[in-house]
Amino acid sequence: MTDTKSIVVERTMPHPPAKVWRALTQSPLIAEWLMQNDFQPVVGHRFQFRATPVPGWSGVTNCEVLEVDEPKRLVYAWGDGTESDSGLRTVVTWTLTPVEGGTHVRMEHAGFRPQDEGGYRGMGGGWPRIVAGLERVAGAAG
Repeated sequence: MTDTKSIVVERTMPHPPAKVWRALTQSPLIAEWLMQNDFQPVVGHRFQFRATPVPGWSGVTNCEVLEVDEPKRLVYAWGDGTESDSGLRTVVTWTLTPVEGGTHVRMEHAGFRPQDEGGYRGMGGGWPRIVAGLERVAGAAG
């Protein structure tokens, strides 16, 4: 079995879990902090994140919803290994825990293989900024 790496970002947000959940699961709000998408919080739903293409990546990441436990946990496969995406076959898990004054948010992007090192490094630097964007959108979302 190949050793894999994970990226973990944790942040306490001054918003109730319901507001953070909305920002995590409503497609127009996801587009504000992550990427354009056709996400639906339904187990088995296949969706895409779409961004500007860069060398080596079409800008499309194919995903599938694996678990929805509103408003506590959301899990989706990130990439299906087809030619239309980055080649990653990873899993993103969002865990929301109510805390005094808000919500503790834990994002884990797991399953980076040795051949995914470039993606691991790039996303490792990007996820903290993205999670900060989630906090901003959650605060602005009704």
